[in-house]
Amino acid sequence: MSVCDPIADMLTRIRNAGRAGLATTEMPHSRLKNEIARILKKEGYIADYVSEGQAGKKLLRVYLKYAANRTPVIRGLRRISKPGLRRYTGAAKPPRVIGGMGIAIISTSKGLMTDQEIRRGRLGGEVLCYVW
Repeated sequence: MSVCDPIADMLTRIRNAGRAGLATTEMPHSRLKNEIARILKKEGYIADYVSEGQAGKKLLRVYLKYAANRTPVIRGLRRISKPGLRRYTGAAKPPRVIGGMGIAIISTSKGLMTDQEIRRGRLGGEVLCYVW
């Protein structure tokens, strides 16, 4: 099965698994998805992630994180730049997600970064998604 927007598919799988209360979710592996998972772990939104399998059939397994009352740590995920309409931000005014309570994941010339990192590095790029 071919997916037109693999990043939106990844975000939907994480969102659905969180709402269903699942411990993990799996998706086809790519370097971009791996980097998104790395940022989500670094920012404390997921517990962990692993790449498994051999070349061609690799899977990315994401371990979700829950609060004490079994509510998902990830309250929301939104895809911003889509294949049909790309969204970019300049270094002068990077996006703020829920007044700084969430993060924006942005693809820059130096790799994927959060909105806070591009403020420090004075970079711009394509706004992939918001997480809160």
